Formats: sequence, structure tokens, C-alpha cells
Amino acid sequence: MSDTPLDLLKLNLDERVYVKLRDARELVGTLQAFDSHCNIVLSDSKETIYELVEGDLKTTERFSEMIFVRGGLVALVTTPEDE
Repeated sequence: MSDTPLDLLKLNLDERVYVKLRDARELVGTLQAFDSHCNIVLSDSKETIYELVEGDLKTTERFSEMIFVRGGLVALVTTPEDE
């Protein structure tokens, strides 16, 4: 078995993916492209940002038609459980 992480990403091209970033952010979108550095391009994406404000967890959502994610920020890429 010689599957690499990039081979597994290739299986999800044009599919919805969940991307967890190293900071308190996550994205769900359609995987359009990626490279060997795990830079990722998503379309029709929803970004969720988590912040602790005065002891309470605040959630902010942003929608983007197209977004580029630097590979150094990517911690996890998988299929979304639900949307």
C-alpha cells in the first residue's frame, strides 16, 4: 500500500471537505486544488472562527466563494460529518 496523504486528497477533489486549522478556525468547502505543501483552494466555503471573549466562547462564521489556505496552517483534512 503506497497511498500518500496527497493521494488521499486527490480522491476528494471536487468533493466537500472539512479542514481544521492550527489556530481556532475550521473550514468546510469544496476542494478545488492542492499542492505538495498542502496549500489548499476551497470553493463555496464556510469558515468558523472560535474566540474566547470574557470567558465565553464566541463563534463567527464567514462565507467565501473561493479561499486559499496556506499548508502550514492545515492540521486536518477529512470529509465533513454533516453541514
